[in-house]
Amino acid sequence: MLIIPVRYQRVANAADAQLSGAHGSGTLSTRTRKTMKITEKEVEHVARLARLELKPEEVERLTVQLDTILCYAAKLDELDTSGVDVTTHTQGAGNVFRDDRVLESLNREQALANGPEQNGEAFVVPRIIS
Repeated sequence: MLIIPVRYQRVANAADAQLSGAHGSGTLSTRTRKTMKITEKEVEHVARLARLELKPEEVERLTVQLDTILCYAAKLDELDTSGVDVTTHTQGAGNVFRDDRVLESLNREQALANGPEQNGEAFVVPRIIS
């Protein structure tokens, strides 16, 4: 089962309607296959990488749904964004980390004092690789 974010639910529902209504038998037409942004083979490949076992009808349905989402996202390429500043957040987010300052750190003796066994230079651990 694939969980689709709510914002894509209408797109997925439209894809389901396209698959069941426009193509009658529930199969993809030859014309549709030629214009799709993702193929059934690619969906099967991604499913295999994700270790998902999909039935043939699920592969077909997901192919249509993912293609609809990709087509929707491709419409953004049509927008002229040359005058739009690059943003990483929609809100005015600032750096919440402290300034990076060099501070005095523990000396070797203090650091090794917390270990169960040391040789004066490093922690001693059991050998696991022969």
